[in-house]
Amino acid sequence: MDAEPERSAIRIIAENRRGVLRDIAAVVADHEGNIVLINQELFDTGPYAGMAELYFEYDCGPADDHDQLLEDLNNIPSVKDVKAYRPFGHIFGSRVIIIGGGAQVAQVAVGAVNEADRHNIRGERISVDTIPLVGEQNLALAVDAVTRLPRASILVLAGSLMGGNISKAVDRVREAGIPVIALKMAGTVPEHADLVVTDPVQAGVFAVMHISSKAVFDINRVRGREF
Repeated sequence: MDAEPERSAIRIIAENRRGVLRDIAAVVADHEGNIVLINQELFDTGPYAGMAELYFEYDCGPADDHDQLLEDLNNIPSVKDVKAYRPFGHIFGSRVIIIGGGAQVAQVAVGAVNEADRHNIRGERISVDTIPLVGEQNLALAVDAVTRLPRASILVLAGSLMGGNISKAVDRVREAGIPVIALKMAGTVPEHADLVVTDPVQAGVFAVMHISSKAVFDINRVRGREF
């Protein structure tokens, strides 16, 4: 069985003009690397005002020469600075996403953070992201956006009433391969979730246990049940 390719991360400061991303991608391709994540932002102030910051992660090629890649990137005329970093997956790891009402989100986060701490002490990397929101449309948009978040591994919906467009968004998240835990609540969301949990603290614990590489809990074995 082939080993997983090594993943690396690079931050580049470059001129904000057409063709820069193409030039960078061409150099990475020449080194047989495969870009798997990219983010670009503009500097409004400071010494790099008007320039772009490009952060990307790539899977190294079979004969990757990391130092030569950095040198070749530095040789692109529009590039001003290149630095290598550890990828986010090695730092923040898999992500538990918690969305819903403030009080319920806070309680789910208590369970998730405490359980994640127990696993991270043993060398894992699990992070917890939360956002308290109100309104069906706001919640539906947030749930849909989970599929676009890097490293999002599981979603917990914490609230008293969710349905309508939120339930449709839950279906799309599950179709993308991200399991969904819902608190026991009014509305149709619990009917669309993989698992329904009454205690919000326990919901956070279950979420972390599912994505942990060391825990024995597997949501696939209890899908459709209520606890």
